[in-house]
Amino acid sequence: MRYLSKRKCAIIFLVASFLFPLTSHAESISAERQATLKHLLIQDCGSCHGLRMKGGLGPALTPDDIADKPKEGLVATIIHGRPGTAMPPWAALLTDQEATWLIDQLLQGVSP
Repeated sequence: MRYLSKRKCAIIFLVASFLFPLTSHAESISAERQATLKHLLIQDCGSCHGLRMKGGLGPALTPDDIADKPKEGLVATIIHGRPGTAMPPWAALLTDQEATWLIDQLLQGVSP
């Protein structure tokens, strides 16, 4: 029986991680937390991106505007912010999973 070297296993794992994109696990985010996140999305994100997410100080976040953007990049922007811009990092308040949930909400179209 042949065994894979540690290096080959690491390469396979790395490639597999790129083949399976970030997914939303809304079922593991409680309904109460989802309500808090939606409020944050409309109030906090909306204060810069517009209450209808059509842009303002920050760019538009409508489904059409973000549909062609990689979800991993959008999550990274939420978590780490954008240096040199008004976009703050939200890592102290949000997990990657919650940021992914927010992106999923934006892709579905958010209304106040």
